[in-house]
Amino acid sequence: MKAIVQDGYGSPEVLRLDEVDRPVPGRGEVLVRVHAAAVDQGVWHLMAGLPHALRLVFGLRAPRVRIPGMDLAGRVEAVGPDVTRVRPGDEVYGSCKGSFAEYAIAEEDALAPKPARLGFEEAATVPVSAVTALKALRDAGRVRDGQSVLVLGASGGVGTYAVQLAKAFGAHVTGVCSTAKTDLVRSIGADEAVDYTRGDPVDGSRRYDLIIDIAGNRPLSRLRRALSARGTLVIVGGEEGGRWIGGNQRQLAALLLSPFVGHRLVPLTVMKQHRSDLEALTELIEAGTVTPVVDRTYPLAEVPDAIRHLRGGQVRGKIAIRL
Repeated sequence: MKAIVQDGYGSPEVLRLDEVDRPVPGRGEVLVRVHAAAVDQGVWHLMAGLPHALRLVFGLRAPRVRIPGMDLAGRVEAVGPDVTRVRPGDEVYGSCKGSFAEYAIAEEDALAPKPARLGFEEAATVPVSAVTALKALRDAGRVRDGQSVLVLGASGGVGTYAVQLAKAFGAHVTGVCSTAKTDLVRSIGADEAVDYTRGDPVDGSRRYDLIIDIAGNRPLSRLRRALSARGTLVIVGGEEGGRWIGGNQRQLAALLLSPFVGHRLVPLTVMKQHRSDLEALTELIEAGTVTPVVDRTYPLAEVPDAIRHLRGGQVRGKIAIRL
C-alpha cells in the first residue's frame, strides 16, 4: 500500500511517499481503508521531534511509528478478534497511529460511525481537534450555560470547534484571532470576534468565567488578569518556549500555582480518543450545531506541502488529506 513514511526527525523533507506492507488487525483492532486524514500541529511536532521531550515517548533518534497522521475517515476493511461494534463495509471516523496511508489500524473504541451529514474529508478533520475542544470545555473547563468564554486561537483547528461547542453549551463566546479571520470566527457563532493585532484581549478590561488558550504563549499572570474571581483557565498546548519542553512550561506552572490561587488553572493533558466523545460530537454535527471548517485539501503525496501551509499560520480551520 502507499503511505507517507519518515525515518528521522526534521523538516517536511523527511517525509516521503513509499510502498509498505498492509497492516493486519490484532485483538480489539480494526483495519480501515482510509479515504481521508487531516493535518494539525500535533503532526508537525511528531515529525520534527520537537520539543525534544517528545522523543522520550515516541522514539529517541527516529519515530517508532514510521507512518505519521492521527485523524482518519474511511471504511472498515477487516476486524480483529473481539471486535463487536463495527464490521467490514461500515463507514467510520476516529483516530489511530499512522493515518497517512491507504490502510490504517485503529482501536475499536477510537472509532465511531461517520456522521451521515459529512463527507470523508470533512469527517477526517473532526476527531483530534474536536475531541480536544470538547475535553477542554466540558471536562477541564466545566463550562455552564450563561457563562462568558474567551477562546484564544479561535480560527484554528481546535479553536473553530471550541467556538461552536461553547455556543452549544449555552455560553457567550468571544473569539480571538487575526484581522483576516474575524469574519470566519463570527460566521461559526462567536458573539464577538476580537482582533489581537489591535489590542491585548487579556489586558484585564474584561473578565471571563472561562478562558481556553489554544497553542498560545501568554504568561499565566497576564491570562489571569482576564479571569473572573473564580474563573477557570484551560491551557491547550503551546507553540513557543525552549527546544526541550516547548510551551509546556506554562502547563507545569499552572499545575504548581493552581492550588494557591482563587482561579482554576488546568493544563489539558494528552488523552486517548474514545468512541463516546465521537458519538457526542456526531449528535451535534447531525443536528447542524457543529460544522467542520476545512481550509483546503491535499492529496496524500503532498502531505509535506500541507504541513508547510499549516506552519505558515494562514490556515482557517483544518487541512484535510485526500486518499
